[in-house]
Amino acid sequence: MIKLFYITRDYKYTAVCLSAIVFLFVCCQKQKDHFIDYIKISDATYLGVSELANALDVPWDIQFNDELNSLFVTEIKGAISRIDIETGIKKQIFTIPNVFHKRTLGLLGMVLHPDFSTNPFIYVAYTTKEGDAIYSELAKLTYENDTVVNSQLLLKIEGASGHNGSRLVFDNNKILYWATGDAHSKTHAQDSTTLNGKVLRLTADGAIPKDNPIHNSYVYAWGFRNIQGMTFTPNGNLMTSEHGDAIEDEINWVRPIHNYGWIDIEGYHDTPKEIEIASKSPRTEPIKAWTPVIAPAGLKYYANTTIPEWNNSLLLTTLKSQSLRVLKMNVGQTSIVKEDIYLKDYYGRIRAVTTDNKGNVYIATSNRDWNPQKGFPLKGDDRILKLSKIDFVPDHYLSAYKYDNTQSLTGKQLYESYCASCHKTDGKGIEGNFPPLINTATVQQDDKLIKTVLNGLNEEITVNNVNYNQPMPSFQFLSDGQVAKILTYIRSNFTNNYPAIDSTKIANYRNK
Repeated sequence: MIKLFYITRDYKYTAVCLSAIVFLFVCCQKQKDHFIDYIKISDATYLGVSELANALDVPWDIQFNDELNSLFVTEIKGAISRIDIETGIKKQIFTIPNVFHKRTLGLLGMVLHPDFSTNPFIYVAYTTKEGDAIYSELAKLTYENDTVVNSQLLLKIEGASGHNGSRLVFDNNKILYWATGDAHSKTHAQDSTTLNGKVLRLTADGAIPKDNPIHNSYVYAWGFRNIQGMTFTPNGNLMTSEHGDAIEDEINWVRPIHNYGWIDIEGYHDTPKEIEIASKSPRTEPIKAWTPVIAPAGLKYYANTTIPEWNNSLLLTTLKSQSLRVLKMNVGQTSIVKEDIYLKDYYGRIRAVTTDNKGNVYIATSNRDWNPQKGFPLKGDDRILKLSKIDFVPDHYLSAYKYDNTQSLTGKQLYESYCASCHKTDGKGIEGNFPPLINTATVQQDDKLIKTVLNGLNEEITVNNVNYNQPMPSFQFLSDGQVAKILTYIRSNFTNNYPAIDSTKIANYRNK
C-alpha cells in the first residue's frame, strides 16, 4: 500500500484503489461464505457446493427453465414448486389432487415442454389408487401466472405397489417419452402389447405419433424392469438408468423395437441361459452394468465446457451407493469409457440431477423417503444443492472416491454390499418394509436361511407380529463361499449367536 501511494502521488487515486481492493476482498469472502463444501475435479477445476433449497419432502424430479431462470421441482406427496435460482425463493404452484403416496409411489417424473414460452406445459407422471387398484397416470398441466390453471390426463396405465418408473423427456422433434416400470409383473416387460416395462413414445398432446415403430402403439422399446433416469445426448441417443434386481443395475442406449431383456435376461448376456435366450430371440445388452447394485436414479447428459472434465458425460445420481457418478462417453455417445464417483455417502441418497444454461449442476437428495440409510436424514434434508465452478483453490475439498475391487471381501463387506441397504447395517431393517435379522426364526434355522437367500421371497411374511410384503431377490449368483460369509456374518452379529455356515452346506443345498 505504501508503494502504491509513492508511485501514484495521487491521494484520491490511492483511496479509490484501496476501496476497490477492500470491495473485491469482501465480495470474494461473501462468495466463499455461501459455499458449504468444495469438490476437486482436477488440478485446474474446483467446484463450490451451495444450498439452493432445503426442508423438501422427497424431491423426485428437478427441471431447469431458462426463460424463468428457475428450477421446477416435484415432491413425492404431490407438490410442484418453482425455485428462483438467483434468490432461492420457492413457490408452490400446484398440488396433484389424486396422488397416491406409499413407499416409492407418488408424484414422480416431470418434464417441461421444450417451447415453454409459447407452450407453457408441465408434464408429470404419478400414481393413483381406485379401490384396490393402483394406476400410473401421465398428465399435462398448463402453467400461467406462476400457477397451474388446467390439468389434462393424457394416458393411464396399470400400476403397482412398486416398479412404476417414471421419467419423462422430450426429443429434438418435441416428441415425449415416458419410461414405465414393469409393475411387479412377470409378463409385462416381455409383452410388446402392454404398456408396462416400456419406453413409450407420444406426441405433446398424448397421441400416438404416426411414425412410431409399431403402428398404432405407444411402445417404442421394451424389456425394462424399473427405469429411474432418462436423457438424450446431442447425437439424439436416448439413455436410461435402470434398477436391476439383486444384480446388474444398468445404463441402456434405447433404440426403437429393441428388447432389453428383462425378465428373462438381467444385464449383460453372461450366463449360459442368457446367451441361449439371446441367440433365439434378439436382446440388447446395457452399455454399462453394476454388481453389486448401486440403485441408479436421475440421469442427465452434460454438454458444457464450464466443467471441461465432465463435458460429453452422463451425470448419474444413485440411491444405494449415495453418490454422483460421471460417466464419460465416447465421441459417438454410444458407450461409456470412464467412471468417476463423487460425494459417496456424503449427502446421502441422491435422486435427481439437472443442469442450467451456464453449466452449473443441481442435485436433489432423497433422505426422507421410505428407505433412509445410516446417519440420515441430515438436518435440512431434503435439499437441492448447486455445484458451480469456482475461480480459486479452496483450502479443503472432497475428491473423487477411489475403491479397490481386487481384494477378497469379508462377510461384513459382502453384507454391506448386498444386504445393508434393506436390512440396514445394524440388522434392524425397516418395520413394515424390510424384516429384522435379529434372533428371528429364519436366521436361527440353517436350511430356512439358505433357502431364503438363494431363492428369494415373493410372498408376504410375518416377523415379530409385523407383516412384510416387499419382494426379496434371489442371490443365486453369489458363490457358495460368498453366501457362507454373508450368512455367518448375520448369525454372529446383531446380538445373534448361532453357528457358522460353511460353503459345503450351501453347495449341498444347491444340489438338492
